[in-house]
Amino acid sequence: MFNGPSAWFLLLLLLVPLLAWRMFAGKRKTALPFSSTSWMAGLAPTWKQRLRWVPSALRLAAIALLIVCLARPQEGRKHTVVDSEGIAIEMVVDRSGSMQAMDFQVDGQPVDRLTAVKDVAGKFIAGDDDLTGRTSDLVGLVTFARNADGISPPTLDHPYMIKQLDQTQIAMERSEDGTAIGDALGLAVEKLSSLGEGDERKMKSKIVILLTDGENNAGDLDPVVAAELAASMDVKVYTIGVGTKGQAPVPVIDPFTGRRTFQMTQVNIDEDTLKTIAESTGGQYYRATDTESLEKIYNEIDQLEKSRVEAKHFVDYRELAIEPVHAGVMNLPPLVLIAFLLLVAQVVLSNTVYRKITE
Repeated sequence: MFNGPSAWFLLLLLLVPLLAWRMFAGKRKTALPFSSTSWMAGLAPTWKQRLRWVPSALRLAAIALLIVCLARPQEGRKHTVVDSEGIAIEMVVDRSGSMQAMDFQVDGQPVDRLTAVKDVAGKFIAGDDDLTGRTSDLVGLVTFARNADGISPPTLDHPYMIKQLDQTQIAMERSEDGTAIGDALGLAVEKLSSLGEGDERKMKSKIVILLTDGENNAGDLDPVVAAELAASMDVKVYTIGVGTKGQAPVPVIDPFTGRRTFQMTQVNIDEDTLKTIAESTGGQYYRATDTESLEKIYNEIDQLEKSRVEAKHFVDYRELAIEPVHAGVMNLPPLVLIAFLLLVAQVVLSNTVYRKITE
């Protein structure tokens, strides 16, 4: 590209063809009288005669380059500086045995609660048609049944986080089944509090999204005490009670036939405790009874917790007339220097090899 007003100098290039015509076609031809030139007919022109146009071509090329230099050709390099304040998010997901209840749907097919949570939470992190995704946010994962497990620390490696979420399985063994809500919340708060002032990124806020379909019946830490700990650490907790109200179909294995059947089981969610956790930390409590309502909940949380991202764009221009020109892997001299070298070559050739004795 060229500098605005200086680009008008390019119009001078229209004179270059006129100069070329003047140099090559407009010269007055001279001659000497000879009685006969037939003996010269079989002589081949020398390399000097074949290349006699070179000095004039060098002069024209130098003039054209100087005109281009007057137009100030520039190369712009665009830079972007992003200043952001992200959000640190801990996803706390229940994987107890009751999460196998088949009262949700994904793509029109009945699925268990954990499968629906994986699908919707994955879209919340990565984004889809309705959700923008948490591009600038640190996202971590804690799962829990009888025990709480820190699966992934808060990270910007979202594909890894989603992979860990997808690999989460329902606790099918009696020895690991249970619902340790308090321990899971306490572990999530500990993970977030470890992101101290020395962290490389600025954190706008720290939040926990706690999803469960039951009541706290395992672990050492009371959920309300864990909520008080979260409030003292300025961690906001959004709680989601997941599951249909009343009864839900749960797959069971018939001991006589070995076949899989469904048995209606009562849904017991400690909504009072989940509301207390949310209210004491400045968050909100939601109830998801199907996949659509679960998607709306994550969408609302996505709207409430927005990261601040400010991008500043600026362009750094290089003056190609006086700075080296990058051509692939090569660096060419500035255009002014190339024009000067062409003029020097033209002068040298005109005064040596192509020196004229007479006009």
